[in-house]
Amino acid sequence: MVQPTTFTRQFLDEASQILERLDTAAIDHAVSLLAETRRRNGRLFILGVGGSAANASHAVNDFRKIAGFEAYAPTDNVSELSARTNDEGWAGVFESWLRGSRLRVEDAILVFSVGGGNLEKQVSANLVAAVKYAKQVGAKVIGIVGRDGGYTGKTADACILIPTVNPVHVTPHAEAFQAVVWHLMVSHPDLKVAETKWESVR
Repeated sequence: MVQPTTFTRQFLDEASQILERLDTAAIDHAVSLLAETRRRNGRLFILGVGGSAANASHAVNDFRKIAGFEAYAPTDNVSELSARTNDEGWAGVFESWLRGSRLRVEDAILVFSVGGGNLEKQVSANLVAAVKYAKQVGAKVIGIVGRDGGYTGKTADACILIPTVNPVHVTPHAEAFQAVVWHLMVSHPDLKVAETKWESVR
């Protein structure tokens, strides 16, 4: 059994390794696509399930308030989400929501996911369907995902892969570093348009 202090040091060391291994070129490419989306007056739809859904909600706030995007997360509307799940099925819930939002070529979707979706393993099929629909429409697809990237990693226009440094901690690290990366994005000089509150307090 790992002693608590040893585990804490191990977990933080793993986080440090992830920071060192993040692909900065992939992040910069994603920032470039987001900047182009905003220039074209495109909207940003942020998709996630579970902990990644909570991250999507937080990120919508940051992209709207700090980076000046028109941004939305389907999981923020529990009435529509649960109605669509009940009536149409969980696998198509994001695709049908994007259809209802009239996703267009100027828009982008940002996928937060631990594994990126995998139809063969029947994991996050709703993300796979959403990505397929976005590609069909011509909207940009950006992912911040873990493991091998899954379907999102294979098909996205830009994908930031959170490196796996310990398979036992894939989920907590992937979801934690989604937050690191999106906070980097909204702080990036190519995207940031508004000062954050505490930085403006003198």
